[in-house]
Amino acid sequence: MTSTFMASDFGPALPEILLSIGVLALILVGAIRGNRANAFVGTASFVLLVIALLAVGLTPPAKNATFGGAFISDDFARYMKALVLLASAATIGLSSDFMVRERFARFEYPILILLATVGMMMMISANDLIGLYLGIELQSLASYVIAAIHRDNVRSTEAGLKYFVLGALSSGMLLYGASLVYGFTGTVSFPAIASALQGHASIGLVLGIVFLAAGICFKLGTAPFHMWVPDVYEGAPTPVTAFFASAPKAAAMAMAVRVFVGAFPSVVESWQQIIIFISILSMAIGVFGAIGQANFKRLMAYSAIANMGFALVGLAAGTPEGVQGVIIYMAIYLAMTLGVFALIIGMRRGDEYVEAIADLSGAAQTHPWRAFCLAMMMFSLAGIPPLAGFFSKFYVFAAAVQTGQTALIVLAVIGVLASVVGAFYYIRIVKIMYFDEPKPSFERLPEGAQAVLVVCSIIVVLFWMLPSPLVSSAAHAARSLFD
Repeated sequence: MTSTFMASDFGPALPEILLSIGVLALILVGAIRGNRANAFVGTASFVLLVIALLAVGLTPPAKNATFGGAFISDDFARYMKALVLLASAATIGLSSDFMVRERFARFEYPILILLATVGMMMMISANDLIGLYLGIELQSLASYVIAAIHRDNVRSTEAGLKYFVLGALSSGMLLYGASLVYGFTGTVSFPAIASALQGHASIGLVLGIVFLAAGICFKLGTAPFHMWVPDVYEGAPTPVTAFFASAPKAAAMAMAVRVFVGAFPSVVESWQQIIIFISILSMAIGVFGAIGQANFKRLMAYSAIANMGFALVGLAAGTPEGVQGVIIYMAIYLAMTLGVFALIIGMRRGDEYVEAIADLSGAAQTHPWRAFCLAMMMFSLAGIPPLAGFFSKFYVFAAAVQTGQTALIVLAVIGVLASVVGAFYYIRIVKIMYFDEPKPSFERLPEGAQAVLVVCSIIVVLFWMLPSPLVSSAAHAARSLFD
């Protein structure tokens, strides 16, 4: 009886349970050994993420709900969890050398990464509004501390405070929207909400959807709730910024897809206009805001705002093809972003890390291999074929056009125009590296950053040679939401 209960009720949540147990064990190790446990806790955290990734792969392929229907495991959840776990593991790999050099290595850091990862996995698998909120808060509370983890750095402390204050506001808005949805449908379960609506959305329900969208916008870092992104990206330590730019983005996008497609499939017209507005505003603010940036991390912040706007084009379609485009976009976006931050971490001269774009001047002469990889990342972010970034945009724009709706076709056209504008600041970095006078060379790239850079570069440059595994698995994951 007991084994049957465990398999049926706890089996779908096995990766989260393993991570949670591991976190408790590592907290005890850290409490007993203090900072002497830094290396062990970091390595063990990486191993735990790999074990959780294997557990995700071994989860039964059938759609299973547990904990009273609040937690669901399906192909979509497994796919997005794999992306989150890979991004979190890459973050730990990027962090070790940086934290030692900056003299703020603490055993709590990788544990907080694990806690945030558990929250993100809960966000992805949440099948009701209460489970969704629990996942968001677990991820957010850990992230606030991570942002301010460098206590002796004023910028890091300021970043953590801004993130906390604005994050608390967004959580309140999301909770208010959830209460409105519950009030007008009488349930918090996504399938039950979808059954209760029957194609009709009252004014109160639409208002609830608006507040839900506002909370989700903050987690995605999209306009008009993007104001925290540039400051937090610039102020937080670079590995922390790499984490914020990757894993939470994938989890928040999966959450958005789960909420709108899972809970409101019969009132697409009610939320489609909201998503279209957010997408257009994010693309515009992202591409135009990045043009004047001199700090590389701030530029990547505005790039993230624009990229989330591009990904929302697929969600606005509200079709399996649109969700497939979102999944492909997020997978490729993670590879591009982590690759760029692996190179930013390598921008060190002597005892100082530099972040100005001008510091890349002439890097093609001093670091030809790094310059080539960064150039490929920039061209890919600009959407230039045959690099992976071109295909990510192609799938979301194609999904919008295939619907035949005028508003979505216009949205796709705006997305293409925004990509053209965005190409300016990406290609400007390539110009600085290859045509400007060289500056003193950087130090050797840390081993963790080298490994992340090599993997990401292979994905970005060679994706066109073998796209079918990613594309077909993304299509399968997208269909699981509509079955």
